[in-house]
Amino acid sequence: MKQIIVLATTNKGKTREIKALLKDFPIDIKNLDDFGPIPEIIEDGETFDDNAYKKSSFTARILGYPAMADDSGLCVDALDGAPGVYSARYAGENATDADNVNKMLADLKNKENRKASFKCVISIAVPTGAALTYEGECKGVITKEPSGDNGFGYDPLFFYPKFNKTFAQLTIEEKGQVSHRGRALKEICDEMDKILDWIDINKPRFQRVECKGDNL
Repeated sequence: MKQIIVLATTNKGKTREIKALLKDFPIDIKNLDDFGPIPEIIEDGETFDDNAYKKSSFTARILGYPAMADDSGLCVDALDGAPGVYSARYAGENATDADNVNKMLADLKNKENRKASFKCVISIAVPTGAALTYEGECKGVITKEPSGDNGFGYDPLFFYPKFNKTFAQLTIEEKGQVSHRGRALKEICDEMDKILDWIDINKPRFQRVECKGDNL
């Protein structure tokens, strides 16, 4: 029987990437769209680690399945590491990918240093609260205009010199090899047998209780 792991997201692009990278393991990947509505998870942590654990542990506790969550973002040298943990809402609370991309281009308009890095922390938690943490980072350069139709978020602006392409020009397979999330997931893949054993050891055990009602 495959182990169900719930991704604490409704992001279709992120779900597609993670499913592709973990397809060879005895895992049934779900995401929040596969369940009824759950309370909103407020990502108010000061670090990627804080937010990843908050999302994974909350989802696991609410749904009763092991959960995986990542918090990732773009850290730009010329912006002193911003937007960082605020990457998804860089242009405002309800910002679209296009809004964030446009704000990034505007903020870097007169900047010569366009070095940046994508950072990712992945947390795998069980309903009891225990969790494992994995990290990944990818360095690149912010382009002066979007390029490519794949990916999501800041991918059209993030140029990866080794492939001479933006992330939005890469295939899922190419991106999985080098991206921040791909590198963190590579660590997970390398330890998946141990992770599945850890989940089995730490998941809740429900004890059978004999009915002792009065005999009538």
